[in-house]
Amino acid sequence: MSLNKKSVDDIHVKGLRVLVRCDFNVPLKDGKITDENRLVAALPTIKKLIQDGGKVILCSHLGKPKGEPKPELSLAPVAVRLSELLGQEVKFAADPEVVGPNAKAAVAAMKDGDVVLLENTRYRAEETKNGEAFSKDLASLCDVFVDDAFGTAHRAHCSNVGVTQFVKTSVVGYLMEKEIDFLGKAVENPVRPFVAILGGAKVADKLNVIANLLEKCDTLVIGGGMAYTFLKAQGKEIGKSLVDDSKVDYCKEMIEKAKSLGKELLLPVDTAIVSEFPNPIDAPVEVEYVSVDSIPTDKLGVDIGPETCRLYSEAVKNAKTVVWNGPMGIFENPTLAKGTIAVAEALAETDATTVIGGGDSAAAVNQLGFGDKMTHISTGGGASLEFLEGKELPGVAAANDRD
Repeated sequence: MSLNKKSVDDIHVKGLRVLVRCDFNVPLKDGKITDENRLVAALPTIKKLIQDGGKVILCSHLGKPKGEPKPELSLAPVAVRLSELLGQEVKFAADPEVVGPNAKAAVAAMKDGDVVLLENTRYRAEETKNGEAFSKDLASLCDVFVDDAFGTAHRAHCSNVGVTQFVKTSVVGYLMEKEIDFLGKAVENPVRPFVAILGGAKVADKLNVIANLLEKCDTLVIGGGMAYTFLKAQGKEIGKSLVDDSKVDYCKEMIEKAKSLGKELLLPVDTAIVSEFPNPIDAPVEVEYVSVDSIPTDKLGVDIGPETCRLYSEAVKNAKTVVWNGPMGIFENPTLAKGTIAVAEALAETDATTVIGGGDSAAAVNQLGFGDKMTHISTGGGASLEFLEGKELPGVAAANDRD
């Protein structure tokens, strides 16, 4: 699936005002950015537009201010860090209404190659409702629109979809292009064998992903909390493990579907069990490993066991394409991160194209120090999931098609 959308390479921006929707939804602690991956990911597009002599106006949301100005969710710290990363001033337009007197004055004073950052787009209640007034306000600042925020591509908001209705030229940035290229190629046109690994807590979150990937992959590996609903569907005792009883029949159908399609569906053969869910999540825990056929009724499964780690690592060894979304256990707890580490290590050692689908799996891979060993780590959790479901993403659809 190639992205038949115009990109920043297809436009001339010299002297033009370019509004760029970035994903600067970064974690903040005491006003300091604790993980700047998303800022770094946005740099290639921003630098390209600066070099081409555009007047670069950046916008993004941060957290959930719910339509009102919240000082702790201001993008001011992002402007400071971006200035350092770019080696030039990023002027911050502090307007509670986002497109206010400061923003208008800052944009009016811009010279070619200047950069301005607008305030948190979600300070405006219309942003998440894709309201016309705010879309028009944003459009009034620019001649060209660039969407480089894959993390919000699955949502139709003013700053990524609404604005495109009032700007003649709308294109995608390098990050967006890269995301679609890797995720799209991996799923629609993979080099085989293609192994998909799904983890995380709930089956419900991944229903359509499971069904869609079963059609496309050669082997589907299931771990994390959702594995126990599959084990229950096989008639096994799962004790106090996380389970979605309303999805047991669905899991049975998927096990049957895999058989009928001739696909390999791998489920855990052993599991780490504890008496209580750790509280706090990283508290020391007493773990024992048992076969999935002998989980005691008073215990709960919290990670895949050593045999399963071997089985899953083996499945990855011969793969040519691997897509991974969701941890294998409670990876925030060092004792219960073994399964997630084993999968990350297997992916780090393979020659396959490895695509990590955002969210917790991206966090896990980065925290465990395997980030640079992966071909591509998606910046969007929800967006990459919906992409893996085969849905069209509104933020991508809104850009101009190539002729």
